[in-house]
Amino acid sequence: METDDGIRLWTARTGDGEPVVFCHGGPGLWDMMADVAASPSGAATVCRWDQRGCGRSPRQGPYSVARTMADLDAVLAHFGWDRVALLGHSWGAQLALRYTLAHPERVTKLVYVSGTGIDDDSTWHAAYQRNLRDALGGRLPRWEALRDRDRTAEEDREYCVLQWSADFADRERALEHAEAMADPWFDVNFECNAALNRERSPGLRDQCETLKVPTLIVDGTADIRPRWAVDSLERALPVVSRVQLMAGHLPWVEDPTGFHAAVSGFLAST
Repeated sequence: METDDGIRLWTARTGDGEPVVFCHGGPGLWDMMADVAASPSGAATVCRWDQRGCGRSPRQGPYSVARTMADLDAVLAHFGWDRVALLGHSWGAQLALRYTLAHPERVTKLVYVSGTGIDDDSTWHAAYQRNLRDALGGRLPRWEALRDRDRTAEEDREYCVLQWSADFADRERALEHAEAMADPWFDVNFECNAALNRERSPGLRDQCETLKVPTLIVDGTADIRPRWAVDSLERALPVVSRVQLMAGHLPWVEDPTGFHAAVSGFLAST
């Protein structure tokens, strides 16, 4: 599909029913939620897309939250959808929330998966860094060595796989799960990541307190991003439910049954 400024974005559409648009994590990564899309596709039309500059979409900016929200608007327009449900993971959860706050009339339901809440990053990022290092364990020295030098393309992939291995509760299978995230591999857009992470979003709490769109928060209790960072979002939203699973940052990988039951049940509810 093509955006209003002429950038072509990769999209995939499956299933039949009410539309659900996925927003992948990152920023700077690509859609890794094919397995998630397979579950509700019997009762929903699922749209996945690679955000601007990411994955199978071309490396063209500009990169900003406002521009990414405009691209999401273009995805809806491309498929002719006036109203959709949104499912966002990690950074994509923040994107889906921001879009819902800006356009509540266009969103029927919001599924907020493994996001980091509405407080400033400074309130939780130090705890995240400690948890990351603890979770890496014996892989920490190699991760630090790769982090602190100019990397080859192959080392970029190794660095990311090592970091992603910390995102799983099952330490014995963590590296296996992280390798699966990197297959296929499309290269991380670190420029996009830096640009979007520099942006701040003050005033979200007041907006959340008046949001009437039904919201489901799903997170893993073993996510290395502190789950208490999401508590303020849960308290602020007037129409919200929350499901916490025994999993890490990608709960559909480690508890697929619990994840799909929570999301499918929420999307099917009236």
